[in-house]
Amino acid sequence: MRPDKSLSPFEIRLYRHYRLVHGVRIALAFTLTFLLVRLLNVPEGTWPLITLVVVMGPISFWGNVVPRAFERIGGTIFGASVGLIALKLELISLPIMLLWCALAMFICGYLTLGKRPYQALLIGITLSVVVGAPAGDLQIALWRSGDVILGSLLAMLFTSIYPQRAFIHWRIQMATFAHTFTRLSQAGFSPNLVERPRLDKSLHAMLSDVVKMRALIAPASKETHIQKSVFEAIQTVSRNLVCTLELQLNAHWATRESHFVMINAHTLRETQQMTHHTLAALSKALYEGNPSPVAANNAKLAEIVGELRQMMRQDEGSALHETSIHGYVWLSLELARQLELLSHLICRALRK
Repeated sequence: MRPDKSLSPFEIRLYRHYRLVHGVRIALAFTLTFLLVRLLNVPEGTWPLITLVVVMGPISFWGNVVPRAFERIGGTIFGASVGLIALKLELISLPIMLLWCALAMFICGYLTLGKRPYQALLIGITLSVVVGAPAGDLQIALWRSGDVILGSLLAMLFTSIYPQRAFIHWRIQMATFAHTFTRLSQAGFSPNLVERPRLDKSLHAMLSDVVKMRALIAPASKETHIQKSVFEAIQTVSRNLVCTLELQLNAHWATRESHFVMINAHTLRETQQMTHHTLAALSKALYEGNPSPVAANNAKLAEIVGELRQMMRQDEGSALHETSIHGYVWLSLELARQLELLSHLICRALRK
């Protein structure tokens, strides 16, 4: 998919209610698969339905469903082959058949803790399904194996109809994060307040939302072929921004005297305004897929960083060297630096 694709209002609304859409998709897929099984009178018809729910149910994004379905098909074919051999061995000797199954399950358990645990687990599940057939009845075993493959293919088919993309969901959540960060920053540093606002719960909720976005990294990387390291870096910077904002608020409201000094400092006010402009540009770029306005802000951010560094080098006799003010200026410098890095990373993702 194109990373710079503009998101329509309909797509944004749809992805904001992705759980509802996912529930409707599974309900329709299950109903249509049930009718197909009944109309075609497919033997062992419960297995396509079970497979459909197992593949589609836990993860709805296209970047996860396709690898999951292929892993299930691969595990099913291997497990079915082992199970068919076990049914043949049962006709010769039950102890040999049990030894064969024990060896297969040992391999399954060993591989489950490797790189593809789901596929290894499916080997054991399919083996259990196949050997559960009557002794020597290869027809039922083959039907069960084929039904599992059919269920996986149907899951891919239904998921491919207007699929949900993890990358689009990630863009919307990142845009929401930028908007929430701006709102909390404006509330915390408002010059109209005389007491510190209570933002602890909101800050913790925002940090929790950032952590939850980690689940989208792997499928988004598979959908766009953007390196996971880019998403990981954006995740780290976003988390650092929240922590820096919380420390900034502590320094801003540390003492009444330093609070009024910081309110009247021109460079610090300009830094706050530039932070809000940059976050608004990031949010717009994530929705529209156009990173150009964000890149234009980076030059101004670089100027702000230079001014803040100059403030940090002022002589020791200035009021700047009060602990709270000095800490606030340093945190403002760090926030601007982190924001500049976040802008660069998001532009890189959107231009892939």
